Amino acid sequence: MRIIRTLTAAVAIAALAVPTFAVPALAAYPDRPVTIVVPFPPGGASDQAARVSQVELEKNLGGNVVIENRAGATGNTGASAVSRADPDGYTLLCAPISVWSINPALFKNLNYDAAKDFDMLTIAVRTPNVLVTRKEFPANSVKELVDYLKANPGTVTFPSSGSGSSDHLTAELFWQKTGTSGNHIPYKGGGPAITDLVGGQVDVSFQNLGNIYPHITTGKVKALAVTSDARDPMLPDVPTLKELGYEGMVVYSWQAFGAPKGLDPAIKAKIEAALIKALKTENVVKAFAKTGFEVVANTGDEAEAFQAKEIARWKQVVDEGKIPSP
Repeated sequence: MRIIRTLTAAVAIAALAVPTFAVPALAAYPDRPVTIVVPFPPGGASDQAARVSQVELEKNLGGNVVIENRAGATGNTGASAVSRADPDGYTLLCAPISVWSINPALFKNLNYDAAKDFDMLTIAVRTPNVLVTRKEFPANSVKELVDYLKANPGTVTFPSSGSGSSDHLTAELFWQKTGTSGNHIPYKGGGPAITDLVGGQVDVSFQNLGNIYPHITTGKVKALAVTSDARDPMLPDVPTLKELGYEGMVVYSWQAFGAPKGLDPAIKAKIEAALIKALKTENVVKAFAKTGFEVVANTGDEAEAFQAKEIARWKQVVDEGKIPSP
């Protein structure tokens, strides 16, 4: 009996000596709602990208996802807040090309580092810009437009959704690539710019496909070219600038998801996989297509490499164009 008691005690002591291991963070993630910060008001493209993906993302993550619109300072307010959040997977950022790649070139004292403060998760969607003119503008082709701009330097008005916006910088890039110039007219949003273009108060613009498409189909504006790599299915008869021989003019306005730098690799992999699966779901793809967006849904590493190229590209455009901060 004494031997049995001794053995039992020894086993108990040995059991206490076995180290215990914490359950990996992934096993419990997410155990509370995940917040996607959109650094603009509701209704815009970033808001759409987050909300269209929300339901499928919840299914794939196995938890609730909430959208928080934190607007201000051309997207910088929300982006800065996310950059300072805990890298625990519960705070994500859904933002456009401006926040991820253009603002670093425009703002001298940006309070976040787009290249260093985030773990990129995926480029969600993209849409090309369409080079359009008011209905009565004399040019009916890109060549005619370039000739007209050269004959009338700095006089043709180019409205945009705001200084430093994707449509503004696409126009700047076009001028640089063609050796032309125009008169940039910044608006407070794409809606007012398109309204004046349709009304004939301004001349030429690069506008996101989804925003300008209804006015093209009704003949209220003329579409001369698109900035996509290949012709867009929504405008099969409109050539690309690339096929017309204008090099370096493949441009997309895009939306991407990211998180504060330093995510646990397992949690990062889970969020990335959940996002990609959500974005590639048939109903999500169709919903984006209706507004002119093409789903990209690449990996975080691919998104990071693409972002780096975009930062360098738009910095060159901003520097060459001597574009001041908004």
